[in-house]
Amino acid sequence: MSDISILQKRLARLEAKDEIRELAARYGVVIDDRDLDGIASLFTRNGAFRSRDGVLNALGREAVMEQFRGRFSVLGPTNHFVHDHIITVDEADAGKAVGLVTSHAEIWRSGVAMIAAIRYEDIYQIEEGRWRFRERLLSFLYYMPVAEYRAGFGDRLRQRAYGDRRPADYPETLPSWKLYYGDS
Repeated sequence: MSDISILQKRLARLEAKDEIRELAARYGVVIDDRDLDGIASLFTRNGAFRSRDGVLNALGREAVMEQFRGRFSVLGPTNHFVHDHIITVDEADAGKAVGLVTSHAEIWRSGVAMIAAIRYEDIYQIEEGRWRFRERLLSFLYYMPVAEYRAGFGDRLRQRAYGDRRPADYPETLPSWKLYYGDS
């Protein structure tokens, strides 16, 4: 492979990563703005949006949209922040990539101010010339009322958005966490 070919491949990978980072940033904005057309434009036709706890499980752009409409019915203002983003472009198929996004959100849910720490495990794909989400898996470190944060952060039952207390999706379930602390 020539030096030019190597540089072209590296440049294409950098451009892909930049477009994917913008996709993740755009997601937070269109969610917060309740821009349904914008949300639809982020997912492939057969895109999926799921949550690790199984509460969310939509397959196909229309199902994803219907799922968001349902979520918005209990939400007031939201404010999503994207933090770090790890992206790996497929070496065999430059039109596919995977990523991990760390994020926070401020949420007004059913009359209560809440905060959430989030990870998204993503699969990206180029469709119609644009990077889109093919799969997005949502996991929570916590999702709780702001008033409970101080006491609740250290509790294993950090998912409190649904009126009960549920185990957090991570880190306690991660293989590395279990290895470090012992599988208990």
